[in-house]
Amino acid sequence: MTTEKTTLLEFPCTFPLKVMGAVHPEFENAVLETVRRYAPDTEAHHITSRPSSKGNYTGVTVQVYVTGQEQLDNIYHALTSHEMVKVVL
Repeated sequence: MTTEKTTLLEFPCTFPLKVMGAVHPEFENAVLETVRRYAPDTEAHHITSRPSSKGNYTGVTVQVYVTGQEQLDNIYHALTSHEMVKVVL
């Protein structure tokens, strides 16, 4: 019996991370720098952002090239631990 994790993703792949946080001039840069710790090839042009409907939050989508589940898990953990981030999808 194997205890291998199953995933629907095929690695390597480009994975869109959706990150929500409070409106702040450094939010997009903070997300980029956090992602770069685990995916150093991520560039500013891989990010798109938009305000929430009421303007209280900023949503960014980062297209991250990932090579494995552990790398993706590390990015999620780093982002969810960041003080400016509210939600990561």
